[in-house]
Amino acid sequence: RAMELPTSHFPAARAAAVALGYLRYLRGGPGRGLDLRELRRARRQDVDDVGHKYYLELELEDVLDKDRTVNCTAEVLYHLGSKSRAPDVQVTVQGELRSTEEADQEFYHRIRSLEKELVAENIPDSHGNVPPALQPIHLLAGVASGYLIWQNSTENTKFHLARVKHVKQVKRSDEDLQFDYVVLLHEMVSQEVIPWEVTVLWHPQRGARVSRDQRQPGHTLG
Repeated sequence: RAMELPTSHFPAARAAAVALGYLRYLRGGPGRGLDLRELRRARRQDVDDVGHKYYLELELEDVLDKDRTVNCTAEVLYHLGSKSRAPDVQVTVQGELRSTEEADQEFYHRIRSLEKELVAENIPDSHGNVPPALQPIHLLAGVASGYLIWQNSTENTKFHLARVKHVKQVKRSDEDLQFDYVVLLHEMVSQEVIPWEVTVLWHPQRGARVSRDQRQPGHTLG
C-alpha cells in the first residue's frame, strides 16, 4: 500500500528531480528543455526486499515557452542498499510536447557549417545570462545532466545542474554532433559541487545520448 507524502517533503522532491532528469534525457534536446513547475502529488510504497517506490504527479513547463505546461506521472524505484544501481524510472507524459523539428534542423545545420569547432565556457555567465546562440548548447547540457542525475541519484541526494563550465564540439566522421562538456552539478543535500565530464552525441533523427561520463572530485560550498 502506498502512503501519501506531503509534496513539500524532501524525499518527494528528490524523487521528482530523478523523474525530471530521466525525462529530460529521454525527451529533451537543443530545442526543448523541461522544468518542474509543480509537484502535485507524491506517494511512497515500501516494496519488500526490493526498495522504495515513489508515485508522482508532476506539472512540467517548457523552458522556451513558459506558458506551455504538460502533466506527467512518474514512478521512481530506489533499490535497497545499492549505491551503484540507478533508480528504475517510468514516466508518462499526458498531452503533447511542442514540436522542435524546425529548431533541431536549424541548429544541426548551423553547427555542421561552422568553420571552427564551437568552444564555450561558463553558461550561464555570472549574471545568470545565457547568450541566445548558446541556448541550444545549454539545453543539451540539461539533457546530459538529466542522464547523470537519473544514473547517480539515491534517496538521499538531489542533484541540480548549476552551470556548464566548459563545452567543446568535436568533429566526427559520422552524422552525429559531439559535444564534450564539463558540467557542474550541485548536490543540494551535502552542498557539494561536482564537476562532471560528459560526452553527448546528438542527431535530429536519433536524439541525444551520453557516450561517456566521468565524475571529478567535488568541493563543498561554504
